[in-house]
Amino acid sequence: MALMRFLDNGDLPIDNDQVENRIRPIALGRQSWLFVGSLRAAAAMSPIHSAKLNGLDPYAYLRDVLDLLPTQPASRITRSPTPPA
Repeated sequence: MALMRFLDNGDLPIDNDQVENRIRPIALGRQSWLFVGSLRAAAAMSPIHSAKLNGLDPYAYLRDVLDLLPTQPASRITRSPTPPA
């Protein structure tokens, strides 16, 4: 199906190398922290790198999230699904 879309629209990239290259440092950093045994540091890697990739200051982003989180009712806080191991 995806190959048919590519053949119909030549503007679509045939691979996702650009995306994989941008997220590789995130995955490797998280894996390194897990190897060292710091689950908390590994968990912090995702939002920090996501903020960087989206052009945000990681410190300001995390400070804003942590300032706003206690003021939100529990019904507005959703958990994202746990990624497969």
